[in-house]
Amino acid sequence: MERVSVRMPGRAYEVCIGSGVLARADELVPALAGAERAFVIADAPVAERYLPALSDGLSARGLGVVHLGVPEGEEAKSLQVMNALERQLATQRAHRDDPIVALGGGAVGDLAGFVAATYMRGVPFVQVPTTLTAQVDAAIGGKTGVNIPEGKNLVGAFHQPIAVLADVGTLATLPDRAFRSGLAEVAKYALTLDPDLLETLERDPSRLLEREPALLEQVVTRCVRAKAAVVAVDERDEGRRLLLNYGHTLGHALERLDGFAGRTHGEAISAGMVFAARLSEALGRGPSGLAVRHVRLLSSLGLEADGGLPPTEEVLSAIGMDKKYRGGSRFILLEDVGRPFVEDAVPQELLRATLDRSGSGAQAMGG
Repeated sequence: MERVSVRMPGRAYEVCIGSGVLARADELVPALAGAERAFVIADAPVAERYLPALSDGLSARGLGVVHLGVPEGEEAKSLQVMNALERQLATQRAHRDDPIVALGGGAVGDLAGFVAATYMRGVPFVQVPTTLTAQVDAAIGGKTGVNIPEGKNLVGAFHQPIAVLADVGTLATLPDRAFRSGLAEVAKYALTLDPDLLETLERDPSRLLEREPALLEQVVTRCVRAKAAVVAVDERDEGRRLLLNYGHTLGHALERLDGFAGRTHGEAISAGMVFAARLSEALGRGPSGLAVRHVRLLSSLGLEADGGLPPTEEVLSAIGMDKKYRGGSRFILLEDVGRPFVEDAVPQELLRATLDRSGSGAQAMGG
């Protein structure tokens, strides 16, 4: 098992990564003075598969376990579901020392974290991510929130977990599409912060696609280390942490335009990363061939990164609702792989022209 410490001023927590981590919750979840029950938020399929093992560990710590069910996927990330959960907590007399545990993917983690941040103005929170997207990214760093029709994650809070238990054994049962979606976040770290990981992915993606446990543990750990280093110096997205949003400006816009029911998160940010690479080239900041390299990498990971885009004006409107919008369209771009930078105001005409080319190019290729 690997342990990665996420350190911020005045506090820290550990991310525990490996096979069988779920069964060791009794030793890996920190002691909580005064806690009586753990409220585990999970959808039905995840709870059926993983809640028994987690419950055994939590019970061994002297905690009663209460399961709070939620819908699957992004459907869970709504103010309506959040309100229902908080009313259940109040009805069951959950108190301030009782932890909330997120068991599942990134959507459940975001929702449960926001509930933990707001119920009684903040209660302890444990992340138990069971998807690749959540293990390498969503469960780390304390971003929580829900979607509203106007945009993704527009309502939320920063609320750090007290522990993250990332059991790579859960990845063996992920559907192929969900696993590939997580590989998009792995590719994001490789392209922006970890060129050695990029070399590994480009050299032989087959072992990763076959989900070799030892390689999964290594890859998840590398991504977590990269994110932990960034969060340590910028918890609240005011500087370096913005770089972790590579591909997300367009990606979140596409998710919103799909009504959070079309592309997966990874599929959307794959398109977003290719688009960001094209913008980097168009601005004269990135090398020629950068976008082609993106497409080649993402295609090798089973991700269609060059499909068609919605109409340009719809995309521009959706981008304008992005949380990172600052009087202009802010994008994370690349001077080259491993050299990201923040472009605070991409010229609107260049943005429109690149969207037009991306859309028409994809359609010409049958996307």
